[in-house]
Amino acid sequence: MNVLFVVLGAGAIFLIAYQTYGKFLSKKVFDLDDKRTTPAVEINDGNDFVPAKKGMLLGQHFSAIAAAGPINGPILAGVMFGWAPALFWIILGTIFIGGVHDMGSLVASVRHKARSITEVIRINVSKRAWIIFMLFIWITLVYIIVAFTDLTAGSFVGVVALENGETLAGGAIAASSLLYLILPVIMGLLMRYAKLSEKLALIIFLPLVGVAIWVGRFMPINLPGIDPANTVAMQKAWSVIILIYCVIASVIPVWALLQPRGALGGYFLYAALITGAIGIIFGGYKIEYPAFTKLAPDGAMGSGFWFPMFPLLFITIACGACSGFHSLVSSGTTSKQIEKESDAKPVGYGAMLLEGMVAVVSLACVMIVAKDNPLVAKAPNFIYASGIGRFLQLIGIPASYGVSFGLLAFTTFVYDTLDVCTRLGRYIFEELTGMRNKLGRALGTLGTAFIPLIFIFQTMEINGKPVPAWKAFWNTFGGSNQLLAALALIGVTVWLYKTAKSKKVWLVAFIPAVFMFTISNWSLIASIITKWGSPTSPAALAIHPAVPYVHLVLVILSVMVAIETIVALLSKKPRDPETEAGNDPKVAKVC
Repeated sequence: MNVLFVVLGAGAIFLIAYQTYGKFLSKKVFDLDDKRTTPAVEINDGNDFVPAKKGMLLGQHFSAIAAAGPINGPILAGVMFGWAPALFWIILGTIFIGGVHDMGSLVASVRHKARSITEVIRINVSKRAWIIFMLFIWITLVYIIVAFTDLTAGSFVGVVALENGETLAGGAIAASSLLYLILPVIMGLLMRYAKLSEKLALIIFLPLVGVAIWVGRFMPINLPGIDPANTVAMQKAWSVIILIYCVIASVIPVWALLQPRGALGGYFLYAALITGAIGIIFGGYKIEYPAFTKLAPDGAMGSGFWFPMFPLLFITIACGACSGFHSLVSSGTTSKQIEKESDAKPVGYGAMLLEGMVAVVSLACVMIVAKDNPLVAKAPNFIYASGIGRFLQLIGIPASYGVSFGLLAFTTFVYDTLDVCTRLGRYIFEELTGMRNKLGRALGTLGTAFIPLIFIFQTMEINGKPVPAWKAFWNTFGGSNQLLAALALIGVTVWLYKTAKSKKVWLVAFIPAVFMFTISNWSLIASIITKWGSPTSPAALAIHPAVPYVHLVLVILSVMVAIETIVALLSKKPRDPETEAGNDPKVAKVC
């Protein structure tokens, strides 16, 4: 079968879902009304609260939520279990779970003066639940940063051998990546002080992104003092540089980097989708990878199909189906920039559907590869980039440029996520400690970036071969991320239960919450049993020693939040957001 039919079918389903289920969510569930003044318009402090046009905000939000997840997860799951189960979860998860989660978190935050989803839980559940949830989120953020920092750094080292015999140095990707980060800073300054319009800015700077990809090949960056052949040391050095970037990017005003880079990154990622469409429509690629397959004998949690597919499939594909991190973006930065309530449909629900399409295109890069192809054994970012390179060759673009484009698209996703995670980690530190000053900003930011550094610098080995940090912690990221989604959906459920006009719409969030809570805790407990039950097995050796302890803590915290929620549901009386926040709308600034 031609891969075109699968991808077009998925796209058609997403489009129908936007027009139907998206409309239902807008009108019947969340009751969007542009007569309500949004916090971005009401506060507009020029730093965190800045109204953004729908197009720019959609691009920023899309690139922030997407990260490496909709590339990494579908490719990993497709290789492990076959493309059919992965496609099934991407489509159903995106429409009925991820979309509801993202849009619900965004609207709930806007209705609570742009306070975070944690504040929504504090107001509608309890203060104890809020504290527990905050700790849970911070742990999740740490492992998101660990996984994505290591993945990005891996793109900057070594040499990639292409199928046509060409080579591409990781230093070239690093150079293009650095140039890409400089462009939005210049764009933001021109828009801020030279009053350059968004449309003209995009016309000028989008082509420059393409130039950055081309130029990077001729000016590769090689870190001094490190042997290029020592890829492990080189990757750790790049991880340090990326974390330093996170610290800087997370404290500067959103107009200086977050908004312009989000706009550029969003359109760049649209280009990646178009590239995938070109290859899928005109390439005539047949599906070669099996629809169903099993993990290798030394797989993460066994070598069967139904188990470990349940629950691993649902935590391996996080972004691209449902991701708890999205609730932090929706309620942490996006809600402070949304100009009118109706924008919540394209930004909240629409961006999730777009991410679902990124996941489908990523999965297609596996579908067109034979199971015995050596490419299958490589890291997911290289499988994705190789697929994009093959697609671009159809319109005469050299393979080396196409692979560079694919790898930069991958890192573009990640940059937004990394500095947003660091920024959110700082918000949580400020809230829990009450240190809402310069010292609190510094300590919260540095602390959030330093803990991931500890884990990245620990090297695990199996049979004498180093295990990448992202691989050692991917299940931790996936399990905690999906459990975070469950807890966010619980918060939206209680809010709808207490405030919605229709008394049954809370089920739209509650049913997905139950599913995500069950599947996520199942995966976390299974990894604990694997590590402690058979410590010398290949599956257990692939799990970092700290993982089972972290998983145990996450399970306990999630159960505590669930208990608090049950108590809250027994009390239907809504609590007043203004009273809870001390009648100061700017308290939302640190949420």
